[in-house]
Amino acid sequence: MEQIILNAIMWRMKDNQAIRPIQNGLMRDRSCLTNPISFYDKMTHLIDEGKAVDVVYLDFRKAFDTISHRILLRKLAAHGLDGHSLHWVKNWLEAGPREWW
Repeated sequence: MEQIILNAIMWRMKDNQAIRPIQNGLMRDRSCLTNPISFYDKMTHLIDEGKAVDVVYLDFRKAFDTISHRILLRKLAAHGLDGHSLHWVKNWLEAGPREWW
């Protein structure tokens, strides 16, 4: 059931251009290595030109453990997610994921 809802949400987000074409990580049929390789290529090009490069890395592993559900739902609505889907996501966030046998 969760996969069906995820597919519907992803379709809606892509249709409303909420997910940009440069988003690659955790996307079906896209490699999680595309962005790091592109980034590395751009940085080495700038260094080869003698330009200074500063890089800051952030760890977002636990980001969604602390995200405000209210803000997430508001942003999903702003990107065109319909009321029924929003209600399902809200219930899922409140109850947590379920195992389907």
